[in-house]
Amino acid sequence: MPADGPGGAPGAAFFDVDGTLTTGTTLFRFLRYRFAAEGRPPQAYTQERQRLRAMTEAGVCRSLTNRAYFAGYAHLSASYVRDLAEEWFRAELETGGFLHAAAVAELRRHQAAGEPVVLVSGSFPALLAPLARLLGVDAVLATQPEIVLGHYTGDAAVTMIGSTKAEAVRSWSAGHGVEPAATTAYGDHASDLPMLRAAGRGVVVGGDREMRAVAAREGWRLLPAAPEAPPQRLPGARWPARPRPAPVRASAHTPQ
Repeated sequence: MPADGPGGAPGAAFFDVDGTLTTGTTLFRFLRYRFAAEGRPPQAYTQERQRLRAMTEAGVCRSLTNRAYFAGYAHLSASYVRDLAEEWFRAELETGGFLHAAAVAELRRHQAAGEPVVLVSGSFPALLAPLARLLGVDAVLATQPEIVLGHYTGDAAVTMIGSTKAEAVRSWSAGHGVEPAATTAYGDHASDLPMLRAAGRGVVVGGDREMRAVAAREGWRLLPAAPEAPPQRLPGARWPARPRPAPVRASAHTPQ
């Protein structure tokens, strides 16, 4: 049974992933790995990062840049991405240093207290599934790329960013009989603030000035920043082995 929160209510813990539980950004570390496996030159990854960074610098909201990330997945087989993501995650674990020990210790503390733990992330299920298994979490609330007939369309039906995180936390809590006052949320970026405010207790991870200022006003706890992510061990190119993308015909969306 979940541990009791304030007033005897069952509690729950919600964790952002990138920069909170992991030292690197899953979306971009996987993208670099994928491009290497597909035999693309290093500048292809650099150019894609620059494209998305330019959107951010131009003031495009994080939700839209999140959707723009998936444009490069259009027509890729979902099974291909899933299998490569499993391989990528194993490589991260073998290299070491990809998990933020202080945040993982907090997650284990909640689990030891009998509280359900939920990942809430702008990343997507293919990348989060191996992490969720490793940590033994109860649910994953994530960005949902559109998949039609087993292939990515290049768009996203849901982007788990900002206020969407807060709405997802409230909905999950209500659906599982968890009072908001009994919940704890962890995040490292200003886009996580709606989620932290939706929870009964917020915990700020890292040294973001805006986040720490809010934590001081709200009386939230602080955790140390995630250390720098280690250099990646990239795979050799095996382009001919990659399934060729198939055209996507109009159809109802199918979940990953």
